[in-house]
Amino acid sequence: MAQFRSLLFWMHLALGVTAGAVILLMCVTGVALTFEKQVLEWADRRVAAMSSPAGTAPLSPETLLAAAAAAGPGAAPTGLTVHADPAAPATVTFEGARALLVDPARGHILGEPSPGLRRFFRLMTDWHRWLALEGGNRATGRAVTGAANLAFLFIVLSGIYLWLPRILTWAQVRQVLWCRPGLAPKARDFNWHNVIGIWSVVPLAVVVAGAVPISYSWAGNLVFRLAGEAPPRPPGGAARAGGGGPAGKGPAVSAQGIDGAVAAALATVPRWRTASVRLTPADQPLTVTVDAGYGGQPQFRTTLTIDRVTARIARRERFGDLSPGRQWRTWFRFVHTGEYYGLAGQAIAGLVSAGGAVLVYTGIALSLRRLAAWRRRRAVPGRVPPAVRATELS
Repeated sequence: MAQFRSLLFWMHLALGVTAGAVILLMCVTGVALTFEKQVLEWADRRVAAMSSPAGTAPLSPETLLAAAAAAGPGAAPTGLTVHADPAAPATVTFEGARALLVDPARGHILGEPSPGLRRFFRLMTDWHRWLALEGGNRATGRAVTGAANLAFLFIVLSGIYLWLPRILTWAQVRQVLWCRPGLAPKARDFNWHNVIGIWSVVPLAVVVAGAVPISYSWAGNLVFRLAGEAPPRPPGGAARAGGGGPAGKGPAVSAQGIDGAVAAALATVPRWRTASVRLTPADQPLTVTVDAGYGGQPQFRTTLTIDRVTARIARRERFGDLSPGRQWRTWFRFVHTGEYYGLAGQAIAGLVSAGGAVLVYTGIALSLRRLAAWRRRRAVPGRVPPAVRATELS
């Protein structure tokens, strides 16, 4: 048992030192991204705060699209998002990842949606996912962050075992359960490492595990197999190349029938928050996604396929309609950010990400002190290094 504990400790330490810098980067950027959706929504709402008088009825979706297209960046609109909150502006997206905010009551163009904040969050996302590498180098960055995340999962899980005192008594547990003031730097780092580790271990393990299927297809396939399903086949080249591409590479999209489609969709979800419609060619049905949650809560999202001529709902898909494998895979995706559990889940994910950054700092600090102590012992001729408990710096 002692040999196993020692082996686990050295693996814990080695992986922490090796992947610590990348793990620290992912933790810090994860904290920055905690409330991304809410911050962007708040910033967009501020743009429109004084635009429309209270109680003004919103314009129809087709009218909003026409107003944005007339003042747009020279590209065709591709989608529209409207809010139940009358103070929130509508968002019209265009080809080339452009977007405009539109006053929902007057049709005035309010400008691009908070470009400064979006650049910041895009930068944080780029660092978080692939170390801000571009082009073909993104695959390398993704491989590095994926491996570091996998190492972090092992560090978190092994830390549970290493945290347990050799003699499990309340007096021993209390030493590593609460932060103690007035400690020397080494003892303080050891204390913080254990206290933050034990109090954040469960949500941190869930957040870190949620990223593994995002990084590795084998992990995503494993989720489906654990649910008793065959993993879905990856999309073929033709599927990736077709539809929704730049202008000139497919049929022109049409706004015909959007008013009726959106009205039919909203009638199915009385307590909706946002509704998004993706424009399609005139001979294809419309897809409307109605969300009663905060964007990252798929259990509150309904996707409807609607005939643009008759406004008849041809297909309705809710989270509960998905197969268990797709539900589990979706849960992993949104539990990684905490969004699945709403604002409380996001706050917990942000807190444990901050805790993860402290764990990296204290772990590396303890490792450097261990290395310095080892070098001092080596400098004394004939001195036999004392036995060191495997849990001393875990």
